[in-house]
Amino acid sequence: YENKEKFMKVLFCTDGSKISFNALHNFAKWATANTIIDTICVIDWSFLPDDVVIESDGFSTSCANIADNLLDYAKKEVEKTGLLFGEKIKQCGSAVESILEQAQKECYDIVLLGSHGKKGIQKWLGSVSREIAYNENISTYISKEENGKMRVLFATDGTEISNFAITKAIEELNLENKEIFLCTVNENPDTLFLDGTLDSNWILAIEAQQEKYSYSTLNNLKERFKTKGFEIEDAIVLTGNPAQKIIDFAKSRQIDLIIMGSKGKTKMQDFLLGSVSKKVLESTNSDVLIYKNSL
Repeated sequence: YENKEKFMKVLFCTDGSKISFNALHNFAKWATANTIIDTICVIDWSFLPDDVVIESDGFSTSCANIADNLLDYAKKEVEKTGLLFGEKIKQCGSAVESILEQAQKECYDIVLLGSHGKKGIQKWLGSVSREIAYNENISTYISKEENGKMRVLFATDGTEISNFAITKAIEELNLENKEIFLCTVNENPDTLFLDGTLDSNWILAIEAQQEKYSYSTLNNLKERFKTKGFEIEDAIVLTGNPAQKIIDFAKSRQIDLIIMGSKGKTKMQDFLLGSVSKKVLESTNSDVLIYKNSL
């Protein structure tokens, strides 16, 4: 394609599962016509013991043929969506390392994956989608199930990172005829401090300042969307734990896609501090698009 700089480049990762293709079809409803989809399928030997050697025999050839067939099928599915198909990418090795290497080499705008949405101890064992989503430099669209593809929630805290995510979404996504929701969450001031003897009037003053800032943020965003021709279905200020409030709001409004910004963290920082986007991703059934900007 000529003038590729005008196109959004997406890396679609598939293992042939229905979940991965649900992710493709969900994303297609938000993508614009100038979206190019490259597709990667990885023959992953990393689950085998270190002393097992895969040679050029019938087994490895069969796996390679399966990957080729999956890529051919993916091309047909992408073309059904009306989006542009780019390249077929077949690699051998660790799925996570192969996807990250490809994503960083080609500088994709978004990496698209399906997730099985594992619970409990399983989610801590790691998965391909989880490892990719937590990389500090790659924006990711993660989908867990097929959905209606009409309702989008922008979760914002008014920071530069949140504004970056909103800017990217407006530039890159198809928001026409979609129901757009905005929310911001204020934490209770009395939960932020260990000292329970703080002046109650001071806490009330903090709450008033938070509320003023939050409504100002939402009003500014509503005007911003209005200038682009988009009406806001609802804009709301919530109070409580940010991640849980976003999860609960998305469930109550049957949100199909949650869009958030996230400042890149190292794996150690992510483990120690966690993040709102991480908690939302792990606990919601909605699709989640996380824009990364290492500020």
